[in-house]
Amino acid sequence: MKTTIIAALLLTAPAAAFAQKWEYGAVGGFGFLNTVPVTGATGSATAGFKPGFAAGGFIGQNLYSHFSGEVRYEFMQSDLQLSSGGQKAQFTGVSHALHYDVLYHVGHSEAPVQFFGALGGGLKEFGGTGTEAAVQPLSQFGYFTKTRTVKMLLTVGAGFTCRVSPSISIRGEVKDFVSGFPTAVLTPPPGVKYGNILHELVPMVSIVYTR
Repeated sequence: MKTTIIAALLLTAPAAAFAQKWEYGAVGGFGFLNTVPVTGATGSATAGFKPGFAAGGFIGQNLYSHFSGEVRYEFMQSDLQLSSGGQKAQFTGVSHALHYDVLYHVGHSEAPVQFFGALGGGLKEFGGTGTEAAVQPLSQFGYFTKTRTVKMLLTVGAGFTCRVSPSISIRGEVKDFVSGFPTAVLTPPPGVKYGNILHELVPMVSIVYTR
């Protein structure tokens, strides 16, 4: 996954020398994830992730008067958890998102404040980073594993850009990272079923340099 991220960013770099209206952004935020239902013969539970910080960056190009495109990468703290009957089990984890987004900007590109909507897609890698144990709490509903898995990713977002100077802007946005639930990292035992769709809603602030 890390090799893919580096390769994608390097491939976009040479083209920047021949383009005008390119943007480079540094991103910071905090992610909130939904839970999915867990059902089995022994009862029911919920599986999901604790809220965690997010950080990353992007390279974007203003393609037309209202459209731009961005290659983006985000690192997310993604600690897994299982809950049932007042009990909780947790396992540390991280995720990496690599995607391309298309942005539609409302209003004139030189306006001091400009609103936008975004839609994109790519890949999201989930990884467990905790210490595996032979006996885990709530193991009848799932096993935490120190492994990695990659899921297809859909991104949907909206926000605004506030121009500070001709080359510097501040951006605020909320993005939804939609993927399948990583059952390779939190693995259900035989006969236990997990919900499929995972949303990570991330409010983010970016510092953007335009050249």
